[in-house]
Amino acid sequence: MGIKILQQSKSQKQKAKAYILFAKAADMGNLKAMEKMADALLFGNLGMQNITAAIQLYESLAKEGSCKAQNALGFLSSYGIGMEYNQAKALIYYTFGSAGGSMMSQMILGYRYLSGINVLQNCEVALNHYKKVADYIADKLEKSEGIPVEKVRLTERPENLSSNSEILDWDVYQYYKFLAERGDVQIQVSLGQLHLIGRKGLDQDYAKALYYFLKAAKAGSANAMAFIGKMYLEGNDAAPQNNVTAFKYFSMAANKGNAIGLHGLGLLYFHGKGVPVNYAEALKYFQKAAEKGWPNAQFQLGFMYYSGSGVWKDYKLAFKYFYLASQSGQPLAIYYLAEMYATGTGVLRSCRTAVEKRLKLLKERRCIQWHFSYGIELPFKDIHTARRLYDMAAQTSRDAHIPVLLALMKLETVHLLQDTLFFNFIMRWKWVKLDNTLGPYWDLFGIGLIVAVLIFLLRNRYG
Repeated sequence: MGIKILQQSKSQKQKAKAYILFAKAADMGNLKAMEKMADALLFGNLGMQNITAAIQLYESLAKEGSCKAQNALGFLSSYGIGMEYNQAKALIYYTFGSAGGSMMSQMILGYRYLSGINVLQNCEVALNHYKKVADYIADKLEKSEGIPVEKVRLTERPENLSSNSEILDWDVYQYYKFLAERGDVQIQVSLGQLHLIGRKGLDQDYAKALYYFLKAAKAGSANAMAFIGKMYLEGNDAAPQNNVTAFKYFSMAANKGNAIGLHGLGLLYFHGKGVPVNYAEALKYFQKAAEKGWPNAQFQLGFMYYSGSGVWKDYKLAFKYFYLASQSGQPLAIYYLAEMYATGTGVLRSCRTAVEKRLKLLKERRCIQWHFSYGIELPFKDIHTARRLYDMAAQTSRDAHIPVLLALMKLETVHLLQDTLFFNFIMRWKWVKLDNTLGPYWDLFGIGLIVAVLIFLLRNRYG
C-alpha cells in the first residue's frame, strides 16, 4: 500500500503518508518496509536523514539476507560514509549482494573487474556479472509484451513537440489541443503518442490516446492506424486486446506502406495472433518494414535468422540485422549482439566488445545503477568525503592547489552555515543549495568576495 501511494504521490503530504505506512510495516518486521525506511534515513527523504541509523538498519537487514542492504553497506564502506573506509569489506558486501540478486551489485562488480579496481583485472568475470543484468533486462523486455519489441517509438514529432523541455506547459498543451480539434493530423498523432506513454508531464491516458489516433486515422494518417493496431494488439482499458481489430488497423497502415503497420502484420503472422502462424508471411512483412528503416523489424529479422524460426540459421545475416537495429538503439538487438560476441557465434569472440555491448544496453535502458556503479555521482552530498577527495586532488597535482583552495572555501562556508544558521531546521526543511543560486559561477563569486574584503581592509588601513 505504501509503495503504491509513494509511486502515485505528487505532494510531500502524500509521500509522508506513504512513509508512515512503511514505518508501521517496518515495526511489524516487514523486510521491504525496513529497506524503504533505511533508504529514507540514508538519502534524507522528507528531511529525515540519519546515516548512523540507516547503517544500523542496513546491518540488521543484511543479517536477514537482504541483498539491497548488502549493496548499500558496500557502497558506504567503499566511500567511507558513516563507517570505516574499507575497500576489502566493500567487496565482500558487494559479493554477497550480487549472490543475493542485487542488480546494482552485479554492475559494480562488473565495473571493478573490468577496470581492476581493488581486484585483479578480469574481463571474463566482468562479462559474467554484466550478463546477469543484461539477461534480467532482456527477460523483462520480452515478457512486457510477450513479443520482443519496444512498446512505443515516437515517429511523428513536430519540432514544437520535441523540445528539450520535459514538461509540456499547460497553455501550450491547450494550444496543441485546439490545433488537434481543428484537424491538424500531425498534432493529433503526436498528442496520441504522448498520452499513450505519458510523456512531457502528461498522464498516461489510453482513452485520450485512442481518441486522437482515431481522429487522425479518419483523416488518413497511416501512423495513427498503426498505433491503433498496436493498442489493440497489446490491450488496455480503452482498447481491449483484440487480434482481429489489430490485424484490421495494421493492414490499413501497411496498405499505405507504413513501416509500423508492416511490422505489426509480421508480428501477427510470426506469433499466430488472430491468424495461423506463417513464417514466410512474417518474413515478408519484416523485410518490407526493415527496408524502410524500422529498427524493431530489423531486430525481428535478426532474431529469425539467429534462432532459425521459419528460416535456416544464418548467423551472418543475424549479425547484420542486429547491428542495423542496434544503431537505432533497439535494446534487444544490442543484447543479442553482446551474446554473439561473448560466445563467438557468427563473429570472432571478443570479451571486451561483448562487455561494451552490454554496457550500451544498460545505458539505453537508463539503469538507475549506471551513475553510482561508475562513480559519476554520489546519491547524496557528503562533506567529509568531499574534503578527503579534494585533499587527494591537491596532493596529486600542484596545478590543483588554487582550485582546491577555492572549492574548500565554498565547502567550509556551506558547512558552517549548515551547522549554525540552519541547525534547527535541517531535519524539517531542505537546505537551500548555493549551487542553485550561483550555478557554475560560485568560484568567481568567491574571488570577488575576497577582492572586496581586501579592498575594504586596505581602505581602512590607508584611508
